[in-house]
Amino acid sequence: MSDRERDIYDVVGVGFGPANLSLAVALEESRSQGGDRGGISSLFLERQASFGWHRNMLLPSATMQISFLKDLVTFRNPTSSFSFISYLHASGRLPQFVNNQDFFPTRQEFHKYLEWAQSRVADRIVYGSEVRSIRPASPAAPERSNLLRVEVTDTAGRDSRTVMARNVVISTGLVPSMPEGAERDDRVWHSSEFLEKYRRMNRRELHRVAVAGAGQSAAEIVRFLYDELPHAQVCAVVPSYGYSIADDSPFANQVFDPSAVDDYYFGSPETRNAFWRYHRNTNYAVVDDDVIRGLYRRSYDDEVQGDRRLEFLNLTRVTGVKRVGTETRLSLQRGPDAEVRELDVDVLVCATGYDAMEPTGLLGDLDGLCRRDEAGRYRVERDYRIVTEPEMRCGIYLQGGTEHTHGLTSSLLSNLAFRSGEIVGSIAARRAAIDAGTVALTTEAGGDISAGAVGTPLPR
Repeated sequence: MSDRERDIYDVVGVGFGPANLSLAVALEESRSQGGDRGGISSLFLERQASFGWHRNMLLPSATMQISFLKDLVTFRNPTSSFSFISYLHASGRLPQFVNNQDFFPTRQEFHKYLEWAQSRVADRIVYGSEVRSIRPASPAAPERSNLLRVEVTDTAGRDSRTVMARNVVISTGLVPSMPEGAERDDRVWHSSEFLEKYRRMNRRELHRVAVAGAGQSAAEIVRFLYDELPHAQVCAVVPSYGYSIADDSPFANQVFDPSAVDDYYFGSPETRNAFWRYHRNTNYAVVDDDVIRGLYRRSYDDEVQGDRRLEFLNLTRVTGVKRVGTETRLSLQRGPDAEVRELDVDVLVCATGYDAMEPTGLLGDLDGLCRRDEAGRYRVERDYRIVTEPEMRCGIYLQGGTEHTHGLTSSLLSNLAFRSGEIVGSIAARRAAIDAGTVALTTEAGGDISAGAVGTPLPR
């Protein structure tokens, strides 16, 4: 009887964005290399009806903020047939891309690459499937259970089933964050739903729009709206004194190297604090230089022409939102004296970031077997596995929500390839240890059975 017929898998992935796509590819390549004695069986469950990665921010002029070489595989396996280069070759565009002399493809093209890669592992993905809970298969002795029950409901609500897993890898993505006092509706949007909501609007009805936020998404949306709505006023609500430039210089970019994860994970609390203090400006609430300069040029040209369509409300935060007739009224707090003003707009777009993935609700009673640190956060091994009670045989891995243990790259694309290899290596090593019955299953601080990328030792 096959694994699919029994619904028992070595790995069940919860969520299928780029992180678990990279994991699926690493598992596929491990199987083809014959490095894990017949392969690690896997299934991936995704709530969306089809693959999608930030679809609502695939703006026409938006480019990636990382090199195309930081794709799903290259840092783990430069010869992989799943690389971005392989995609370009398969698409017949490799010479043209090289002639473009640009390390940073458009976000639209990178999304097409991700779709191409997922199509090659599609037999292991079930879309339209929402994981409701993850429970031990033996409720009477949950800490000794060797299987996890993954309860799944299709998003149409017509069917439910149970999938059994020896390990789960949770990657449900970031959670949109809204300003206090702002609730999403047809006139108040989060950036994660921008294009979908924008396309539903009658553009001629948009005379004044506001965008709240200080990061890359906020600046890109401001640029898009200014260019798309030549009749409208665009107000950028920025809590800082204008946009801050992202530090993508060579030395600063070393913080995204795979080896930097070790520096962070094994570093002292003082070292970790220094990481955030020195390197937040590589990613958080910062904007690419060309986008900043383009917006400033638009604003300057407006002044020259005497038509200020683009207005920057610096040192300002949205503190309240309410509907007044057909308009949305914003309460804006400005400056150190907390002066409050009101502004009526047709649409408010909140590019106000995301909260980290939080799997507690999925884990239910299993959460009691997961160890936490002094701040109440999950303790996580170097191989991205939650530290559990020593007797527990099943592995719960996180792709996301590990910034406190693994640093800046935990929610970014930069380290996907290497991290996926580490997780595959860990699962394979744990399976061998369980079969042999000779190695402890739960260790502290990246213990004895945590393997590195397939075919590659874990760096220390």
